[in-house]
Amino acid sequence: MKAQDARLFQILFLGSLLAAGVALRDFSVKPAQVALTFATGLATQALCVRALRLSRVGHLSAIITCFSLSLLLRADNLWAHPAAAVVAIAAKFVLRVRGKHVFNPGNLGAILGVALLPGAWISPGQWGHEAAFAGWFFVLGAVVVQRARRADISWTFLAFYLGALAARVVWLGQRWVVWTHALENGALLLFAFFMISDPMTIPNNRRGRLLYAALVAAIAYVWQFTLHEKNALLWALFLASPTVPLWDRLWPAPRFQWTPNQRPPEGDSHERPPHRHRTHARETQPSPPIPLRPRFGDPRVRALLDSPA
Repeated sequence: MKAQDARLFQILFLGSLLAAGVALRDFSVKPAQVALTFATGLATQALCVRALRLSRVGHLSAIITCFSLSLLLRADNLWAHPAAAVVAIAAKFVLRVRGKHVFNPGNLGAILGVALLPGAWISPGQWGHEAAFAGWFFVLGAVVVQRARRADISWTFLAFYLGALAARVVWLGQRWVVWTHALENGALLLFAFFMISDPMTIPNNRRGRLLYAALVAAIAYVWQFTLHEKNALLWALFLASPTVPLWDRLWPAPRFQWTPNQRPPEGDSHERPPHRHRTHARETQPSPPIPLRPRFGDPRVRALLDSPA
């Protein structure tokens, strides 16, 4: 794998975030849950690749999904994490539109986990609102999105979402400390730089990405401040994901590649190469003209032959 693959940086940073969270933030995630998440997630990736007979596929994306679920999902049992990992990774191979998977795997696994699995929840406040963690997320996230060449969607989302929060502060006459408190939200920065920026599940065209970011920000704002529901960011991304094929259809653009000037791996596109039929070489020269022969059975021809010279 080439060094410029942004997934390597993302794996490094997500791993450091998980280690720091367990050591410094007292995450309620058990080592057995993390181990089972990675074991079942990587096994699901390998089984799907083998079943679909795909080649040139790696496990970097599956590792990122396992890290995301370990960071987001919490459970009071050992089977919720591996169950969510199986569904999240298998969905990449099943829920597809024109060779592109629809949902962000980590987001899908977390949402289905809290919606369907008993004893599972999401703890967005686990990172707190400390400036040190916020600055760490900011720096690491900026590096990842810049390497992935998709920084535009992260900054656009933050601009729309934080802009909506600023307008709310002004409308309600609140103190600006409420707005700056949101800037220190580690969950918000983690979402902006490590989830919504996933280049494989966002529009290919820049105009589509900007509208998509605005849509996610609008849904998250309504979900949290109008409907007063929890996990607004994750639900907003989940609900907006099915619109990505629409943006790609309105503004077609080349599909993202993790490494520049490289043919897309089948593990990312999951498109099987077309079956090549053998063709025999044929002569391209025209056939010689067929000489015209008189039809002696024609009465006019007989009359012409019998006539005197």
